[in-house]
Amino acid sequence: MTNTFSLLFFIRTTKTKSNGTAPIYVRITINGKRAEFSAKRTIEPIKWNNAKGRAKGSNEQIKALNKYLDTIQAKVYDKQQELMQKNKPITAVSLKNAYLDITYDKKTLLGVFNTHNQKINQLIGNGFTKATVDKYELSYKHLKKFIKLNYKADDLHLNEVIFGFITDFEHYLLSVKNISRNTANKYLSHLIKMINIALDNEWIDKNPFRKFRMKNKEVVKEFLTETELGILFQKEITLKRLEQVRDIFAFCCITGLAFVDVEKLTPDDLHIGIDGKLWIHIRRQKTNTASHIPLLPHALTIIEKYKNHPLVITKGSVLPVLTNQKMNAYLKEIADVCGITKNLTMHTARHTFATYMLTKGVPIETVAKLLGHKDLKTTQIYAKIIDSKVADDMKILMNIAPIGVQKAS
Repeated sequence: MTNTFSLLFFIRTTKTKSNGTAPIYVRITINGKRAEFSAKRTIEPIKWNNAKGRAKGSNEQIKALNKYLDTIQAKVYDKQQELMQKNKPITAVSLKNAYLDITYDKKTLLGVFNTHNQKINQLIGNGFTKATVDKYELSYKHLKKFIKLNYKADDLHLNEVIFGFITDFEHYLLSVKNISRNTANKYLSHLIKMINIALDNEWIDKNPFRKFRMKNKEVVKEFLTETELGILFQKEITLKRLEQVRDIFAFCCITGLAFVDVEKLTPDDLHIGIDGKLWIHIRRQKTNTASHIPLLPHALTIIEKYKNHPLVITKGSVLPVLTNQKMNAYLKEIADVCGITKNLTMHTARHTFATYMLTKGVPIETVAKLLGHKDLKTTQIYAKIIDSKVADDMKILMNIAPIGVQKAS
């Protein structure tokens, strides 16, 4: 195929500097695909000839600038010839990289992934949680094992990654690793993010996964009914460690806080609200959205109960929250003690809060705000759960004849 090639110098007036000059850019276009880079020079827009792609005028400064641009053009052409002689693919990005002496063809998939993970690890507590970083690390490990198994290699260059790579990785996760569909999708989305990073940095010139589509499996979120909540709240638990975990779980059920948010909750997050009562004012760790939650009487009782707990005093927290792993382990014991057959986790508390609020007639927009959801669609999942429950309950009535009406035989 014959390559169509053009080279253009232009000024970017949207980036005009305080002294009134605009930066000059170089645009390479090959087969309709563009790549741009700075010429590292600026000029007053009035002195630029758009049609010629050069500076206007005849003074020495203008002549020197135009000569400099001619040199850039000549070097780009030279690099084009070098790529042709080496029989390397010539794209706008590869030619730009050759001019800038950037050897991005040496970038590898796992190399990009590892660099990304190192960066977010440094941002734990500043936009990222340790749990999120751990998930990316696990994705990296799965990908590394997959490459070793399928390609007999330690890593792959970015230009070796094709569409079949992600479909094979998907199959590996679902079959070899026996990972659930939705969890596998998390790992696939991490892989796609690495490719997008490579695209943004122009380490590759096209997305090999652009036609790939993930299919989520709808999962019913487990929650406690009002009756089960009553049992949980009122159950007398003699073991202190279980009582402590039960109380924190109950606190999350009536505030909607996720584990990471209740763990980080401090007295500084408690404020007098618009109604003159105590509220929680926080930014959700996961979404970084503001959330203002009024504290119900039972929540206040729990806070008061643990205000002098050694862990609360040591950590300067509101509640003596254990690790997520311990909390979830003890919740299984609590479920047995309370005769609850559902799998209790800290996530269950948040789901319970959402469904309970909706069943009590709290508007979905208010529930979304309390939960810190950015998108109402996320909250609508809970509304669907409630509708499903109503539909199941109504089935019982389908076989019951109205009062005074004989049931058909």
